[in-house]
Amino acid sequence: MDRETLRDILIKVKEGYLDIDSALEKFKDIPFKDLDFAKLDYHRALRVGYPEVIFTEGKDIEHLKHILLDMIKREITAIATRMSKDTYEKIKHISDKMIYNELARILVINPKENEKVGKVAVVTGGTADIPVAEEAAVTLETFGNNVVRVYDVGVAGIHRLFLNLDKIKNANCIVAVAGMEGALPSVIAGLVDVPVIAVPTSIGYGANFKGLSALLTMLNSCAAGISVVNIDNGFGAGYIASLINKGFSGNGVIK
Repeated sequence: MDRETLRDILIKVKEGYLDIDSALEKFKDIPFKDLDFAKLDYHRALRVGYPEVIFTEGKDIEHLKHILLDMIKREITAIATRMSKDTYEKIKHISDKMIYNELARILVINPKENEKVGKVAVVTGGTADIPVAEEAAVTLETFGNNVVRVYDVGVAGIHRLFLNLDKIKNANCIVAVAGMEGALPSVIAGLVDVPVIAVPTSIGYGANFKGLSALLTMLNSCAAGISVVNIDNGFGAGYIASLINKGFSGNGVIK
């Protein structure tokens, strides 16, 4: 339950449109809904401004269906991450109130048009990094942020980055996604005056160690203003970037 829903219920009680027992019924699952196999944190949006996010990898299909149906019933706009196409094919029949993005591997639950604020640039070193970048971008858009995508501008052809620098420099925050040696965030952070969130990807040859070399490069960057998330963690980068962008835009988190 988010702040707007809570406020609406309280206003209806105050104005006599909703009796106290009915209001209590709506509050019964605060702080969480116990499904035995899962405890859905419906209080999270009230605490931190964003609803619970469902990580789908490893979940039993029937468990996942019950979780999604409960969230759909409450008309909560939320996302389920790391959902494979195979998993989506198994659950898509449960409701038409879901949109699946195969590239980002994200399912948006109860999608709705929301006012988007500020601007976040999502930048990749190469096209192979795009799935991770899209996870960040879709997360940002679902949470109400304007996103500009600048893909395939890595350091092997750095002129491509310079020719797109105007799109990047006027953003409130930048998500820089790169594999291989992971140099892109350091280069960007040396050219802009806003926070850069570095996302190492598992893209690369053997000594890349499935993203470890990119992660270490980003952690050891001599350019200030960089924070680093885990390997392939586009969602985490998008979440942090949303908090930063909304703070810069004077909107705080989702109300």
